[in-house]
Amino acid sequence: MKTILNVIWLVLSGFWLALGYVLAGIICCVLIITIPFGIASFRIAGYALWPFGRTTVERRDAGAGSMIGNVIWIIFAGWWLALGHIVTGLALCVTIIGIPFGIANFKMIPISLMPLGRDIVPTDEPFATR
Repeated sequence: MKTILNVIWLVLSGFWLALGYVLAGIICCVLIITIPFGIASFRIAGYALWPFGRTTVERRDAGAGSMIGNVIWIIFAGWWLALGHIVTGLALCVTIIGIPFGIANFKMIPISLMPLGRDIVPTDEPFATR
């Protein structure tokens, strides 16, 4: 079932959302100081491309650096990516078939706003230590 949902997701919105994250990652990797943001953006691009069967968990070793980085991320890239999820989620919720995909878009907003200090894990092991 996860595969079917992921294929439908990929066709309806996953490709375009992942493309937005890849673009943000490339822009962040151009400057040396924002490379960690670019790496986080590429990691989320994979999650935005194939989200069903995976979830996000907070990292135990994330500290103040992640918090400061998330504030910087929100200011420069997070708002735009979250806005993309909101618009796509609302567009998908117009049809009955698209409602689960719209809800999945809304669930991705927190990681689009604060990607640092989070890991993407399979839903089979959301509490596994990393």
